[in-house]
Amino acid sequence: MEFKISDLEREPIDFDLQFQPGHINFGEEAEQKGPLASEGHAEVLHEHRGPKEIVSDIRLKGRFDGNFEIPCARCVEPVPTHLDGDFDLLFRPVGVDGGTSERSITAPETEIGYYQKDSLLLEDVLREQVLLSLPVRTLCKDDCKGLCPRCGQNRNSQACSCDEGPSDPRWEALAGLRGRIKS
Repeated sequence: MEFKISDLEREPIDFDLQFQPGHINFGEEAEQKGPLASEGHAEVLHEHRGPKEIVSDIRLKGRFDGNFEIPCARCVEPVPTHLDGDFDLLFRPVGVDGGTSERSITAPETEIGYYQKDSLLLEDVLREQVLLSLPVRTLCKDDCKGLCPRCGQNRNSQACSCDEGPSDPRWEALAGLRGRIKS
């Protein structure tokens, strides 16, 4: 769904949409399973920067809700995960904040996004919000054994026959440390 400034100037737009899997590309970070629901409100806010300069910002307020599969951090098997969240975002035209001199920005200005060509795509906003809501680390189970570093076998499904092999000589100085600490 595209929010155009010309449409938003006439009246705010309420949306209540469902996006089917494959409509939004989340990359390798997450795979959408089932519809991604999104509802909210889009409006134009006019920022007066002087007597003749008015900047048209788009405020997008809403929420999303959907089911995804995220790869396990150890064995890369898909982990079913439910993601949902609220957002209240401000977007302004690209280049409107650019100037000839450098200046520091305030904390609220770090929360501003930018749109191009007088419109904003809801799909782009949802992609960003879903990816930002992903857990830092996802495990299929707390005691996941991960992949064998030598052959790549998933150690959860089958024992690996690879030998441990010689250890890295750089770690030999720490080899007896555990025994010395316990005594």
